[in-house]
Amino acid sequence: MGCPLFLFKNLSMWHYKGTLIKDRADLPKDAIGFVYRIHNHQESKYYIGKKILLNMRTKPPLKGYKRKRVDYVESNWLKYTGSNAETKKWLIKDCYREIVYICYNRTMMTYHETALQFQENVLETDKFLNDNILGKFFKARIIKYKEDESKHNDR
Repeated sequence: MGCPLFLFKNLSMWHYKGTLIKDRADLPKDAIGFVYRIHNHQESKYYIGKKILLNMRTKPPLKGYKRKRVDYVESNWLKYTGSNAETKKWLIKDCYREIVYICYNRTMMTYHETALQFQENVLETDKFLNDNILGKFFKARIIKYKEDESKHNDR
């Protein structure tokens, strides 16, 4: 899970199974996004999330037509450091950004992100900045329930 020191010089890029990902051409053509783990080595904090590669933009219909036009624009994935308020302040040079799974549909992207977050116990440790999983499981509640659970088990 940690970042080898010799890779610190290439931190501004994404890493996937030992390969540097510099642009969209380095990813499979039919990939729609990925699940990632970011390690900020300055703060010793981690974040796990998912990122879509292309964003859909709708344009108004052409004159005389009713159907809106759809266009796809590359997202900010190259400079992305996570959706958490604290991770957004991170400098890319301070982070090791790792692609854990390349995904080909949104369902599998959500599945892999959720599975990895539960596997890494992101809600039960302070080293992860994730504060919820799927908007259903929240770090504050999990910690509270675990404390209540331990009180009940001490009886």
